[in-house]
Amino acid sequence: MVSPLANVYLHYIFDLWAKQWRAREAIGNVIVVRYADDIVVGFEHETDARRFWDAMRLRVERFGLELHGAKTRLLEFGRHAAERRRRRSLGKPATFTFLGFTFICGKTRRGSFQLQRKTRRDRMRARLKDVKEQLRRRMHDTIPAQGRWLKAVVTGYFAYHAVPTNFRALQSFHHHVTDLWRRTLARRSQKAGLTWERMAKLAAA
Repeated sequence: MVSPLANVYLHYIFDLWAKQWRAREAIGNVIVVRYADDIVVGFEHETDARRFWDAMRLRVERFGLELHGAKTRLLEFGRHAAERRRRRSLGKPATFTFLGFTFICGKTRRGSFQLQRKTRRDRMRARLKDVKEQLRRRMHDTIPAQGRWLKAVVTGYFAYHAVPTNFRALQSFHHHVTDLWRRTLARRSQKAGLTWERMAKLAAA
């Protein structure tokens, strides 16, 4: 997590500089998105992307910083990426992650380009692990109390992750949370009568 002071530091080191670079150096359109120290920059032209990469590396080095080697990538992405790569006999466009989502060059059912966002699997596993640990601590709370807490967890998760192309991930999260609750209640009661039908009714309450 980036501190408020570090965020202000990056504003002067990167944000203002990137705005100037775009105005003075770019040939085509440039889109810059930064959240804390996670940055995605989109370019209309590959030449702009490569010149920006070199300039950005020199810029951060001036302030004693360096780009993360494993996370900093230059990739072909967007509406025409798949067709361009097909003509060059290359594979599908690479994906990238940003703010908990994996971004994918996908298609609609009619074959049109669609920017798809899917919840990162590692982030979902981490959240489910946290829910499991919390349920253990709340094992002896009343069922209504557990239900209210889990409803808040799922509602909060959906509020962030509910984007049009992410329905299956949301279904999976809801299913796993319900199953974790079922197992918690089964351990507490030592009974095998908690069917999925019964859990579905509890989860919907």
